[in-house]
Amino acid sequence: MARLALNLEKSIYLVLMEGEPVAFHERRAPLPDREASEAHAKWLVDSHDQLLRSTLESASYSKLYSFKHIVNGFAVHTTPSLASKLRGAAGVKVVERDRGAKLMTTYTPEFLGLPQLGWTQEGVDRNAGDGIVIGFVDTGINPIHPSFAFDPLNPFTSNISHFTGACETGPGFSASYCNGKIVSARFFSAGAQAIATLNSSVDFLSPRDADGHGSHVASIAAGNSGVPVVVNGFYYGQASGMAPRSRIAVYKAVYPTVATLTDVVAAIDQAAEDGVDLLTLSVGPDGPPEDTTTFLSVFDVSMLFARRAGVFVAQAAGNEGPAPFTVVSYSPWAVGVAASTTDRIYHGYLLLGNGQKVEGIGLSGSTFGDDLLTYKLVLAQDAVRANGTFPRTPPYAEECQYPEALDPIVVQGSIVICTFSAGFYNGTSTINAVIDTAKGLGFMGFALIANPDYGDFIVEPIPFAVPGIMIPKVADAQVISAYYEQEVLRDETGAVSSFCGRAAIGEGRVASFGMRAPVVSRFSSRGPDYADINRSYVDVLKPDILAPGHQIWAAWSPLSVSEPLLKGYSFALLSGTSMATPHIVGIAALIKQCNPSWTPSMIASAMSTTATKYDNYGEVIEAEGSDIDSFYPSTYFDLGAGLINPNRAIDPGLIFSSEFDDYISFLCSLPKIDPMTIKAATGVRCNQTLSYPANLNLPSVTISALTGNQTVRRTMKNVGSKPETYLCSVISPNGTTVSLSPTWFRIALQGTQSLDIHFQVTRTVDKFSFGEIVLTGSLDHIVRIPLSVLPVSVI
Repeated sequence: MARLALNLEKSIYLVLMEGEPVAFHERRAPLPDREASEAHAKWLVDSHDQLLRSTLESASYSKLYSFKHIVNGFAVHTTPSLASKLRGAAGVKVVERDRGAKLMTTYTPEFLGLPQLGWTQEGVDRNAGDGIVIGFVDTGINPIHPSFAFDPLNPFTSNISHFTGACETGPGFSASYCNGKIVSARFFSAGAQAIATLNSSVDFLSPRDADGHGSHVASIAAGNSGVPVVVNGFYYGQASGMAPRSRIAVYKAVYPTVATLTDVVAAIDQAAEDGVDLLTLSVGPDGPPEDTTTFLSVFDVSMLFARRAGVFVAQAAGNEGPAPFTVVSYSPWAVGVAASTTDRIYHGYLLLGNGQKVEGIGLSGSTFGDDLLTYKLVLAQDAVRANGTFPRTPPYAEECQYPEALDPIVVQGSIVICTFSAGFYNGTSTINAVIDTAKGLGFMGFALIANPDYGDFIVEPIPFAVPGIMIPKVADAQVISAYYEQEVLRDETGAVSSFCGRAAIGEGRVASFGMRAPVVSRFSSRGPDYADINRSYVDVLKPDILAPGHQIWAAWSPLSVSEPLLKGYSFALLSGTSMATPHIVGIAALIKQCNPSWTPSMIASAMSTTATKYDNYGEVIEAEGSDIDSFYPSTYFDLGAGLINPNRAIDPGLIFSSEFDDYISFLCSLPKIDPMTIKAATGVRCNQTLSYPANLNLPSVTISALTGNQTVRRTMKNVGSKPETYLCSVISPNGTTVSLSPTWFRIALQGTQSLDIHFQVTRTVDKFSFGEIVLTGSLDHIVRIPLSVLPVSVI
């Protein structure tokens, strides 16, 4: 029992050490590069082992990983008291407790204009992304899915000699699954196994995806083009990744039972060592670190050094919107991605016997026959068994969770009204149980309707194996209830003596187009960015960019252990910033293919300065609020610079570049951060600072406490094909006047130009206000720089 208590007390700790990792180590020994790297890697591992042996008793800890390529450190499973001993050991810079990790949970190529423009600039869609390797740190991959198949009739021709991966095997994953499309597959489980007992039937110790999330994300970025999407026998169209000819490198670090940042950091380190060009992180921490700045957590430092190694990193902004301060992408070296709708929507409806149509949601077929029959309409609580022994609670009486509670004679062949009551509200009832009840008792169909006691509910389209529809608005539910009560006959006890109401469920699987879009999705996390758990403002715009992340069709794992409703399906329609992030990574692959010498920050800048803040109606993009059908004009804290525009991002005209030394200078310029803390986390001394943190050369300007006046500088490079003249204009944020110097300039090919941006407070404002700088080029390039300012004092 005492030993059990000790185990329960243990946690995983991430430890950073002094000394350069392999990627940044100066090789002084007279050895070839590869041999020198291997020798230094071995020396690092030995030093980690020696430190642990000399500091802790052998039975008191388990070393889980040595990190050695982009960071020097290790992960250890031990007690808090022993972790404190490590903090005081020679050579130890940082000891951080693992906070756990979570997932941030087609038609989008057309919505973004890729087949017409971006893909054709690459030749055809069959070549888009060729030669680029995208890494995915996620739940693994479904290797037999057609989105990841190798086509021997269209072999890859571009060389990826810069990439060195491996194909790790295990349950459900053989070496043959690394087929040329999937060029590498690894899994990381030491952290998961240290803190949980894994279930071998779902927690496969292999790259195989038992969840579906990793397959979904990978196919959005890099899935093959023209893959038919068929669910429940219905054809929804064709799915394609943003860069369908890019290669896939899998780094499984998330399991159905548990996920740790330790496994995620180990995967990032390995991906950088393997040489991926781009890295997709649709997984991340639950929130800010408890005892350090957001930028200096081990997770964020790992992304910094991946960026230093030349890897473009995109990170999901989080799914905790629409409240402010909810982003979990903090650092300027990672592109934080927000999620939006597209102009596609799936409409279903319930047709009542009096001819009224009530709109709802549900990917299901119609109950109509050739002669448009309607069927008996039954309220579940009016079909409860009279002599049942079960409790008269909502799951039994209203919510259609238990088939034994309902009279099969009454409900068979009927459309049954189930009610969104307490069980759905607290999460103990599921739509999956409704479907099972409908199947078991032979419903013709079901309608899950809102309950006035709980208000409107929020729901996404779900494929139903039986006809069904969800009515999430109370007002619509009341229309159904009024019709039902008008048509039903009751005896003196209130029991139904005759069901006279009729209804039918309409086709819900056919998409409509032309809706106002994009709209920032309700769940998408919002800025402003912040530096610590106290939400101290910081001069960085977050999120960075907006991409489609709402109702995205993509590949799935039929095992679907985390979502029983999707079990057996090879495709899923999902929403989340997890879905938005691979859109950005796939488009980054296209940009990288066109501009192979560009650094990650150049790619990020091209995306930002060419993004649009207008929707398909020519209006400012709206954002969803907390309530159904509530919208407001978006700000940069909702959508970053705006919606990604792939075709303009490939040729942005000007770019703003920031590299590793610039990020260190930025960190050293932040108030309230001890330079020794920065040295401990990054291994670099604060030898140079910026005059203001806002002077980091980002493609946006954020000033979180503008006092009096301040001048910020941005430096641009012409990456166009010719010299160009630019005219500068500005829209000043409320409470400020902004002037630019120069007001126009001519810039040579590959030349640079500085722009001084002078802010003057005219009045204080109690919240951030927004403006923009627009640089209009003589060769039709338009460069936008978002401005986000909080004027706090006139003097």
